[in-house]
Amino acid sequence: MTPLPPALTDEQLDRYSRHIVLREVGGVGQAKLLAARVLVIGAGGLGSPLILYLAAAGIGTIGVVDFDHVSLSNLQRQIAHGTADVGRLKTDSAADAVRRINPDTRIVAHSERLTADNAMTLIGAYDLVADGSDNFATRFLVNDAAFFAKKTLVSAAVTQFDGQLATFKPHAGDYPCYRCLYAAPPPPDTAPNCSEAGILGAAAGVMGTLQALEVMKEILGVGEGLGGRLMIYDAFGALFRTVRVPKDPACALCSAQPTITTLALA
Repeated sequence: MTPLPPALTDEQLDRYSRHIVLREVGGVGQAKLLAARVLVIGAGGLGSPLILYLAAAGIGTIGVVDFDHVSLSNLQRQIAHGTADVGRLKTDSAADAVRRINPDTRIVAHSERLTADNAMTLIGAYDLVADGSDNFATRFLVNDAAFFAKKTLVSAAVTQFDGQLATFKPHAGDYPCYRCLYAAPPPPDTAPNCSEAGILGAAAGVMGTLQALEVMKEILGVGEGLGGRLMIYDAFGALFRTVRVPKDPACALCSAQPTITTLALA
């Protein structure tokens, strides 16, 4: 973690006053948020509320990885973008949204596809990574890079009326990684994307907001996180449930005898 910034200014004391009065946060906790560097994968349905709430909370640096452009069909759920942003890079649109919310937050746009060639460099430059990508290939790549970089990963997913959220940090103790939950990506073309299956826009908002909350808890070191647990949200039934995710002793990545030993083999 980067060093804490100097004492909060009068303007920051006012801006973050509702955080500071929380005994579990206070001025020291707010300083941790201002010093934190978070990498967000995807500026879409999950990434939009995630980025906006992290900015509002005063996260010092937010990196955003996305190579896509805003389309009209995105606007039903991707609230970091507006009608005037159609055709723009999502990273540029999200950066403008962050600047409108909070000048304390530095936004770093990584307008590129995440690949095995750049993942370690990008993820290694941040304290924590939050994955809001919309495909399994990226999810497994992010997990594996976070594992090798020893970075905590807060991962969210949403489709139709359902969402999932978990925190993976095997470097911090007896915690599972994403491959302990899902050993390998499903066969191509067996998992429909949101353009095929549909998605209720506000469901993405719920999961992205919860993801921001878990990111802040990890930075602050407060509360009970989702390490070793999976939160499942059923928007249609208005139900939340949490199940335990044990570490897989035969995991190809994080077990005592892994078969995946470098990112290039992931």
